[in-house]
Amino acid sequence: MQKFRGRLVCVAAVLLGLAGSAFSAQSSVGHKIETFNLKDFRGKDHSLKELLAQHKGVAVIFLGTECPLAKLYAARMEELSQQFAKKGVVLIGIDSNRQDAVTEMDAFARLNHLTFPILKDVGNKVADQFGATRTPQAFLLDADGTVRYEGRIDDQFTFGAGVGFSQPQLKRKDLAIAVDEVLAGKPVTMATTEFKGCLIGRIREPKKDAPVTYSNQVVRLLNERCVSCHRPGEIGPFAMTKYQEVAGWGEMIAEVVRDQRMPPWHANPAYGHFSNENVLSKAEKETLYAWVEAGCPEGNPAELPPAPKFTEGWLLERKPDSVVYMTKEPVDVKAEGVEPYRFYVADPGFKEDKWVKSAQCLPSNPSVVHHIIVFIAAPDVADKIIENQKRQLEALAQAKASGKSPEQLRAQFRAERMARAKKSKAAAGKPGSKKPAQADEGGQGDISASDLLCGFAPGTRPFLAPDGMAKLVPAGWKFIFQMHYTPNGTAQKDRSSIGLLFVDGNTVKDRLVTTNTANFQFEIPAQAEDYQVEAQKKFAQDTLFIGMYPHMHMRGKAFRYELTYPDGKKEVLLDVPHYDFNWQNWFKLEKPLLIPAGSNLLCTAHFDNSSNNLCNPDPSKPVRWGDQTWEEMMIGWYDVSFPKAEAQKLIDAQHESDRQELQKAIKQMQEKAAKEQAAKQSAENSKPGKNRARKGALEKSEGTGRLSTLGSEFPAGGRPRFR
Repeated sequence: MQKFRGRLVCVAAVLLGLAGSAFSAQSSVGHKIETFNLKDFRGKDHSLKELLAQHKGVAVIFLGTECPLAKLYAARMEELSQQFAKKGVVLIGIDSNRQDAVTEMDAFARLNHLTFPILKDVGNKVADQFGATRTPQAFLLDADGTVRYEGRIDDQFTFGAGVGFSQPQLKRKDLAIAVDEVLAGKPVTMATTEFKGCLIGRIREPKKDAPVTYSNQVVRLLNERCVSCHRPGEIGPFAMTKYQEVAGWGEMIAEVVRDQRMPPWHANPAYGHFSNENVLSKAEKETLYAWVEAGCPEGNPAELPPAPKFTEGWLLERKPDSVVYMTKEPVDVKAEGVEPYRFYVADPGFKEDKWVKSAQCLPSNPSVVHHIIVFIAAPDVADKIIENQKRQLEALAQAKASGKSPEQLRAQFRAERMARAKKSKAAAGKPGSKKPAQADEGGQGDISASDLLCGFAPGTRPFLAPDGMAKLVPAGWKFIFQMHYTPNGTAQKDRSSIGLLFVDGNTVKDRLVTTNTANFQFEIPAQAEDYQVEAQKKFAQDTLFIGMYPHMHMRGKAFRYELTYPDGKKEVLLDVPHYDFNWQNWFKLEKPLLIPAGSNLLCTAHFDNSSNNLCNPDPSKPVRWGDQTWEEMMIGWYDVSFPKAEAQKLIDAQHESDRQELQKAIKQMQEKAAKEQAAKQSAENSKPGKNRARKGALEKSEGTGRLSTLGSEFPAGGRPRFR
């Protein structure tokens, strides 16, 4: 299991909702397969009759070169091939997709180091005989050629709601168990299992004179809605740039659109309007359905429009004005285990202030990059920030390993940060001091002295500021890359970067900043199906609100932003009833919202830590805040802007307001903890015959533990509320 653990968070970044079920009453189990002859991608002939004569059984897996689930299972299929060979059973792959050329099959085998035969089923005749409908669907034939098992390879990786997820723990090796039972002369315990995967792209006879064709309508729809992701080198698992490719995926496209899994957009339409809304209209859906029902006709190629133009290698509107790499050389990512957060400092070499209109964080190895966050910081504090972050992460890891509460350390980090802030602010205010108040905490190496510039996570699109707005990168400031890697079973390398588009500072009216409200002091009970966690932010002054980005991990279920105005009026800004960790959207308001001073933002998150959540790493245990994906987070990110000339003063004022609100909350929690401790001590004292020494030690221990629940606002010593 450990070998595949890192894949769990990456799988859905490429699944793109290609889910469906192959589970029907018309099972092939008990059906004898007639012999067939197919060529592999090298042109070598393979006969089922000969395979059966030479082996005790034949395991057949139907696969596709672009199916995300087939890619994910490739290494495991190779392992099974080696294991089965030792038992006298041969494993073969069969590709029945009309869209998969033999050259693509060759590349699939080479990239995944596959040694078992992969045969081309031209015209999907063998798939029809097996009754195979999806990939990677498995069948087991005994020595007589009779189907003894049909279904999934095992129960770990699968598709489901949203853009996809996986069962974090492998519980049943269905195909391997079936092989052992057949070889032992026993009936297969589970001869048929439900299977979800990509539909096989079958050959279909297009309807003649169909009014909707690829050339006259469908290609234009795809160019507008889909091709930005579904093109070579981008996140889409297959390209939508050529007819043959799209036609092979036609039925799959219709299925995910009908199930509202594609395009990936999770906002409840009852609340808010968003400029980046990605939803197909009813007419667009009907166009796709009509085309697929007609057999995906090509139409007249002369009617094809010009191909859309994109910036090669980027989702930005043009080639970046500047690209900053996290390191000079690629860094190593280990094959297995847990990777703590890494921090790298890069100097962009800017000699003058830069105003960033758009930015994109670009992983060079998406298979292992879970997320990237790029901060900027003054040159004299960047290295101190790295040192502090590493120290705090190491301390947190040690606390977890020893069974201590990480919350206690987070509370300590937060208290230290606030003490330094108070001391530095006082020093900055002394006569003759040239130290700006903004630099107070950063001089001691706190990440709160940095600004968040841009980030990457599954589904994240490039940052793009509204007209007249931009983010500021002061001259001489450095970039801090926070990298989270997830090992995928083989040693890897990565050299991620950020691409920037600048705008003339004279055209900038408002300075854009990214901030959040978060809750770090929660514990989701084991098997809790709908656990609620809240976080709030009070606005110290009038603020222009731009957009939102909710963030949770694999137990995230729903998220809502709700604003309460000073007069008591409430407004839901965003409601995400079905949160999808595997595709994290940024929701940009159609029109910026002016939030008056004194308003309160409430973020409400719901978590599913039950066994019903197939993505749940372990429903038997309670869950707290943590950096790794099998832990949880609750962050309500959002963008705001302030008039350029007053921005720094207003940002500092919000910082001070946040600090005061936090002090009030800490005081209230301390008072509550003291009362609870006093009540507990009183009850303890009332018990006769208690050992005083033991009681005193217990009181001291319990008191420390309770105060530790105060925690910090930010993990690992504190990320800023405003960046």
